[in-house]
Amino acid sequence: MYRFLIVIEKTKNNYSAYSPDLTGCVATGKTREETERNMHEAVEMNIQGMIEDKLPIPEANSSAEYIAVPA
Repeated sequence: MYRFLIVIEKTKNNYSAYSPDLTGCVATGKTREETERNMHEAVEMNIQGMIEDKLPIPEANSSAEYIAVPA
């Protein structure tokens, strides 16, 4: 099993997502949930393509953290 960080961002009209560890792997959707599902499929397809092409699967090196800053 592979685990990759995905970032989901709200845009003006929808949501978009990407994975910092998988260059070019992106997805969009009308809702956050739809975008998450679409990104899950995109990551699966990306990884499957690398396996079929006998390319190395990149290591998941990204992480995310919320920080609190006084107002």
